[in-house]
Amino acid sequence: MSEVNILEMQDISMHFPGVIALDHARLSLRKGEVLGLIGENGAGKSTMMNILLGSLKPTFGSMMIKGKPYAPKSPSAALELGISMIHQEVRLIPEMSVAENIWIGREKKFSSHGILNVKKRTTETIRMMKELDVEIDPSIQVGKLSIATMQLIEVLRAVSYDSDIIIMDEPTSALTDVEIQKLYNIIRKLSASGTSIIYISHKLEELFDVCNRVTVFRDGKYISTHPIDEIDQKQLVKLIVGRELKDMYPKEQIEIGDTVFSCKDLQRAGSFKDVSFEVHAGEILGFCGLMGAQRSEIMQSIFGLDPLDNGHIYLHGKEIETRTPEAAIRNHIALVTEDRLRRGGIHMLPIRINLSLAFLKSVCKNGFVNAQKELDACNSMVDKMHIKLASLNDAFGSLSGGNQQKVIIGRWMLTHPEVLILDEPTRGVDVGAKTEIYRLIGELAKEGKAIIMVSSELPELMGLSDRIIVVREGQLVAQVERKDFDQDTLMSYAFGILQEEA
Repeated sequence: MSEVNILEMQDISMHFPGVIALDHARLSLRKGEVLGLIGENGAGKSTMMNILLGSLKPTFGSMMIKGKPYAPKSPSAALELGISMIHQEVRLIPEMSVAENIWIGREKKFSSHGILNVKKRTTETIRMMKELDVEIDPSIQVGKLSIATMQLIEVLRAVSYDSDIIIMDEPTSALTDVEIQKLYNIIRKLSASGTSIIYISHKLEELFDVCNRVTVFRDGKYISTHPIDEIDQKQLVKLIVGRELKDMYPKEQIEIGDTVFSCKDLQRAGSFKDVSFEVHAGEILGFCGLMGAQRSEIMQSIFGLDPLDNGHIYLHGKEIETRTPEAAIRNHIALVTEDRLRRGGIHMLPIRINLSLAFLKSVCKNGFVNAQKELDACNSMVDKMHIKLASLNDAFGSLSGGNQQKVIIGRWMLTHPEVLILDEPTRGVDVGAKTEIYRLIGELAKEGKAIIMVSSELPELMGLSDRIIVVREGQLVAQVERKDFDQDTLMSYAFGILQEEA
């Protein structure tokens, strides 16, 4: 790795009405380096990257690329100058093939006299994949692929521009452990060839696995930069949040009450079968399993998003129907979906509407919404959830990922659920926001709510749950009590190495 800075961003400030997103921030990147960029949601990371990409023009500040002044007028201008970005949310066109998505907008590269040479494009796609040790059929329709494979296609598209600098925003959020290692290999190959990478992640262990240095932002300000081998996770967390997080998982001893929710013999063809479990008042029931184990599919069917073929669902011992989300809400069941982009929030609508969507009927009379009651409820939830915003009338999409997640959880809180299903509640959320969400989950359990929590992060599940159920290939294969929690044991059940005795 060269010590020469390929990128210098100095004294960058960005002012929006009522908000200072960046305050004299700076960032430097060396040739061939993997630089981790970390900070809480709202720390200014995305704004800094949008300025680098030419999506935003800073209020003031300067940038240099390879020692020359740099001020891109648009993302396409940044691309031409060798800067590309892999976004956290997949931005591919499902109806198009893998090769079409990778080379979209650059068909001239494979055309002669206005005729596209599809074979030439396919050959170039396969060559690039082999170079990076990726195996995907270039002709397959992207919509038929998993989210994880789509994420790898996003990486390939960024690499195809022969960029000097690639920004990776939470690139592993949808990847399995095997795919994460594949991505790490790609990153190492790119770094060795001289490509510089800005790696944004809330998963601290990833930074220590793949980065050379790490830069910390907090509240729109540059805090510090450190060689990764000269800092540990505890020190890094303190820099990120400005304080020590002594109790990452604030688990209180809560008396577990009677059974609130139970289900028996749930089945959906091709997805899961023989699913039976119960949750008690004040209990946090964790669900773990490998990607593709069908954990989320079980929860979506309970909530009525996907139809069940067989099975029975009970609330306080009485059988209920949850064939639709409306029926589930009526029976005081709420689901915070894992897919924040597609099934969580409506990005173009105001934060207020995103918060009040699920409980509007309770503030309606004769078909009219009581605007004051709606506003009061939304404001109280903003305070309770510590949501950072300028105005409730701002677009939901203007919020950072962590604040978006808090809005979605707050929406369901306003329905006063008895059963709260949290599917990957802290995915893409910074460590500071995570602790707030953990605190809230603990408070809800204290209130007697029955909580079901699906998570891919085992430390999170073990830190908060009273019991953990392991799901494998659409079946519940083990149930582990809190006193017996052990990461190796849980993963052994998930991989099918251990089998629970009847």
